[in-house]
Amino acid sequence: MKPLFFTILFFCVFLSFSQQDGWHISTTNKTNYTGIVVANGRIGILPSEKPFEVKQIILNNVYDKESQLGVSRILEGMNFGNINLFIDDELIDESNISNWKQTLNMENGSFTTSFSFKEKALITYTIYALRNVPYSGYIDIQVEAKKDIDITCIGKIETLPEYQNPLSTFRVLKDLETTMPILQTVAKSRFGRHTVATSATFIWHDINSTREHQRPELIHHKISDYNNQLSFEKTIKSGNRLNFAWTAAQCTTQDFADPQNESERFVIFNLLTPKKDLLNPHNNLWNTLWEGDIIIEGDLQSQQDVRLALYHLYAFGRGDSNLSIAPMGLSSQNYNGHIFWDTELWMYPPLLLLNQDIAKSLVNYRSDRLEVAKRKAINFGYKGAMFPWESDDTGEEATPAWALTGTFEHHITADVAIAFWNYYRVTKDKLWLQERGYPMLKEVADYWVSRSTKNDDGSYSIKNVVGANEDAPNVDDNAFTNGSAITALQFATLSALELHIEPNPNWNLVAEHIKIHKFPDGTTMEHSNYKGETIKQADVNLLSFPLNIINDKETIIKDLKYYEPKIRIDGPTMGKSALAAIYAQLGDVDNAFRLFKESYEPNKRPPFGALSETATGHEPYFATGAGGMLQTVLFGFGGLRITNEGIIQKNSILPKQWKSLTLKGIGPEKKTYIIK
Repeated sequence: MKPLFFTILFFCVFLSFSQQDGWHISTTNKTNYTGIVVANGRIGILPSEKPFEVKQIILNNVYDKESQLGVSRILEGMNFGNINLFIDDELIDESNISNWKQTLNMENGSFTTSFSFKEKALITYTIYALRNVPYSGYIDIQVEAKKDIDITCIGKIETLPEYQNPLSTFRVLKDLETTMPILQTVAKSRFGRHTVATSATFIWHDINSTREHQRPELIHHKISDYNNQLSFEKTIKSGNRLNFAWTAAQCTTQDFADPQNESERFVIFNLLTPKKDLLNPHNNLWNTLWEGDIIIEGDLQSQQDVRLALYHLYAFGRGDSNLSIAPMGLSSQNYNGHIFWDTELWMYPPLLLLNQDIAKSLVNYRSDRLEVAKRKAINFGYKGAMFPWESDDTGEEATPAWALTGTFEHHITADVAIAFWNYYRVTKDKLWLQERGYPMLKEVADYWVSRSTKNDDGSYSIKNVVGANEDAPNVDDNAFTNGSAITALQFATLSALELHIEPNPNWNLVAEHIKIHKFPDGTTMEHSNYKGETIKQADVNLLSFPLNIINDKETIIKDLKYYEPKIRIDGPTMGKSALAAIYAQLGDVDNAFRLFKESYEPNKRPPFGALSETATGHEPYFATGAGGMLQTVLFGFGGLRITNEGIIQKNSILPKQWKSLTLKGIGPEKKTYIIK
C-alpha cells in the first residue's frame, strides 16, 4: 500500500494541472505524459505532448496478421496527423515554445493544443475525429502573428514500414473551375490482406473572401513513398491571423471496394464544405450522445472521472456500425484490437441504459457472426453456437493458440446471450427479438445443454474451463461460468415464451441443476477444487451482481468478505467495481464508495486521467474499466436495475462526498433520475 502522504501529494499535483470543469480536462504539465484519444467509432487519433505530433491512428475492425504465424491484429493506420510548422525558417518543437497547454473537450470530442512561439506568434490547433464523416480526421489551426512572420507548413502522410508497396502521389483534380489538390498514399497492409488509402489536403477557411486569403501555392515533397509531404508558404503581418486546416481520410478494403477513390471523395467533401457546416454536424452528433449523461454535484474529480469514462465509450462506439468495442477501444493495438467478454459484461450495460443505438451495434456485431459460432460448436463436438474468446472481423477464434483462454474460456458464449436478452428487456423491440435475439438465445442455450455433463446425482457440471479468473485454468464448475450458463438458459426460455414459441424443456432442466459449489460454512466456492488461492477476478461475486443468482444478503456478504482480500493487487479494475456495486445495492455506501475509488484511481495516468488496465500499466484507455466504474454509479449508487419489465429504480444511495447524482437520458424514454 502506498503511504498516505504520497497518495495525497499525487492527487494534489494531478489537480494542480487539471482544468476544474466537468466537460474539459486541461494540462500544462508533460511529466509522465499519457495521451488521450479522440475517436469516432471508425478511427482513433492519439495526440502527443509534442507540438503538431500524433502518436498513432487506429482503424476499427480492420485486421491483418500480427506475424507470419500469429493471429490477427487491428491495423495502425498511416499517420496523417504529423505537421511541421516553420516560422522564419525555424521548426517549431518542444525546445522553442512556451505557455504550452492541452485541453480535451469531452462535450464535442475535440483536443486542443496551444502555445507561444518565442515573441513571434500564438498558435492553437484542434484535432477532431469527425463524427459526421467517420473515416476522416480534421486539424483546425490558427497562427496569430505578434510580429511580421513568414511561415512554412508541411502536412504529411507517414506510412509505417510494415506496409507493402506504397504508392505516394500528389494530384490536382479539377471540375470546371473548382480545383482540388490531393496528397495520397495507397499501400497494402502488412501481409497484404487489405489495401489502405489515405488522402489529405490543406483547407483555407477564407479562400473565397479577399485576394489576401486566396490559396497559397502548394508544393509537393515526396521524401519517399513512406513519407509523402505537401507544403505551403505564407507571410502573416503583425496582428493578423491565419486560419487553416489539414484534413485527411483513410479508407480500406474492409469497408470499401475502391478505398483509393473513396478517400479522395471524403477529403473533397471536407475541403469544399465551409468549416461551420462541417463542424456543426459533428458537434450536434456529440450533443445527441450526451443526451445520456451522468451528472455528479459536489465532487468535481469524480465528475471528470465518470464523464471521461463515458466519453470513451461514446468515442469508441457507433450506432450505425454493427461493430463492437475492444478492451482498449481505439486508443492502441493492445489485445490486438480483439473483442472479448469485456464488451458484453462491462461496457455494454452502461451503453444499454444511456445509448440504445450503440448498444444495438454491439449485439448486432455478435449476431452477424452467429453462423461462424455455430460452426465452431460443431468443430468442438457441441451443439448450438460457441463464441470465440477473442473475436475479430471474421468471428472466428482470434486468441493466440498458446493461450488456454482461447480454447477453454467458454463463459463468453453465455455473456453474449445475457446481453441479447437485456437488449430486449430494455427496448421491447419484438421484431429484433424475432430476427436476431431469439435465434441467438436458442443456439446459445442448445450449446450449454450439450456442454454440460450429467452427474450421478442428477446435477450437471461444466467441466474443464478457464473462468473469468484466468489464474485458475482447466477447472470444473467455475462459479461464474456456471452462473452465466444458468442465466443464459433461463433467458432463452423467457425469449421463447415472449414469442409464443415452445421452449426446449432441457433448457430449464439443465439450468435448475447446474452445480454451484459451497464451502461448509456456506461461502460460495470459485470452482470445485478451490482452496483459497489469490484470484484475478471476483468470479463468485459476479453471481450476485450482475447475475442475481445469489441474492440472499447473508451469502452475499459472506462472499464479499471472503473474496475481496483475495483479489490480487495487480488485477484489472473491474473486480472492485463489481464489489462496489454490490455494497451499494446492500446500502453500505462507505464500502461502496471506497471500492468505487479503488477500482480505478490507482490506474489513472497523468495528465488527463486515462485509465490503464492495471495499477502498473500505461496503455490508454482501458474501456473495460470505464464500463465497470459506470456500472457502479448506475446500478449501485443510482439503484437502477434491468428487469423483464424494463429499467426500474430501487434502493439508490448517495455517497456523502456527493451533493447529488443525476442520471440523464436513461432508456428509450430518456428518463431522468435524481438521487439526493
